Amino acid sequence: EVDGMRADIVMARTATALAAWAGRTEVLAEDVRQAALLALPHRRRRNPFDAPGLDEDKLDETLEEFGGQDGPGEDGDDDPDPGPGGGPGGQPEPDDAPQGDGDAAARPEAGEGGEPQPSGGAGEQSPARAAEPFRTRVLSVPGLGEGAAGRRSRARTEHGRTIGARRPRGALTKLHLAATVQAAAPHQRARGRSGPGLVVRRDDLRQASREGREGNLVLFVVDASGSMAARQRMSAVKGAVLSLLLDAYQRRDKVGLVTFRGSAAEVALPPTSSVDAAAVRLESLPTGGRTPLAAGLLRAHEVLRVERLRDPARRALVVVVTDGRATGGPEPVALAGRAARLFAAEGTASVVVDCESGPVRLGLAGQLAGELGGTAVTLDELRADSIAGLVKDVQGSRRAA
Repeated sequence: EVDGMRADIVMARTATALAAWAGRTEVLAEDVRQAALLALPHRRRRNPFDAPGLDEDKLDETLEEFGGQDGPGEDGDDDPDPGPGGGPGGQPEPDDAPQGDGDAAARPEAGEGGEPQPSGGAGEQSPARAAEPFRTRVLSVPGLGEGAAGRRSRARTEHGRTIGARRPRGALTKLHLAATVQAAAPHQRARGRSGPGLVVRRDDLRQASREGREGNLVLFVVDASGSMAARQRMSAVKGAVLSLLLDAYQRRDKVGLVTFRGSAAEVALPPTSSVDAAAVRLESLPTGGRTPLAAGLLRAHEVLRVERLRDPARRALVVVVTDGRATGGPEPVALAGRAARLFAAEGTASVVVDCESGPVRLGLAGQLAGELGGTAVTLDELRADSIAGLVKDVQGSRRAA
């Protein structure tokens, strides 16, 4: 309700400004219409992945309903010119309606619930719709970073709670008074102090160490192979990734997307601050083919290598979404293990979202998490209270100082 009131106020002020700009003292319906087109589209977004927009036909109907003296049909009369289609306002009757892109009848591939059916290509299915997003647990990078301000992982920052003192590196910005006095006190007699006051030298000055939160690079490595292609399963997987993207948006992270299927992996989205772009790429992600897990991990490793050169202070969190199977290329399991150990050797924080389902489970995602030096969680655990340990550290077995 508060957001609606703010939108009404903004629109009213905009309409008044438009009228004044036109040299009028009264606000006309056309002023309100132009103000609505300027003020409302981006305010109608329910989450950051919604495209801004406004239905102009609906807007015109609303204006006519509440004050349409400027428009035709105000007395309830029919449109005098039904148009060539026979419908009101020149619109065609239902029997004559064109079968455009927005008409479900023109999409024979659409199934029940509006979900597209497999396109019939060899080894590939058309994209599945993402399930409804949900609130996820916080996945954070262990240790103490020094990256850009955000809301995910612990970091040394200019603002936040004071956690200690240290010798300043460069210019002193935040003096830790107690630590400075403590450093100077033992040397007062040697410095010839004879009266009140404290003799302080430059070496006594101490910088206040403060702890806040930083934003990270959350790199999603998504398995889009045939083993993940079951309709309900891929829908749930996309819903989970979308939920994590929403969380990344709220915590001011950069995100990237690497996908692997068939015989290779590709960077669907290089690291960017545009989280909604990642959501668009995720929505159009096709599935099918074999599982080149090693190729996906190696491509992700290369993305991180390049990104460290661009932004060395920003720490990364790798989220691998897979059932753990590796079937692409020669010796796929051994190659995937070696690729995973590259991340472990560099201390890269990682989480494996285990998408394996069914009564018989092989536990391959858990093995992959162990080789990565990270943590494995199931899709259900991603939003359950049973993974509270992940709130503090996604690598509970390896805490960095």
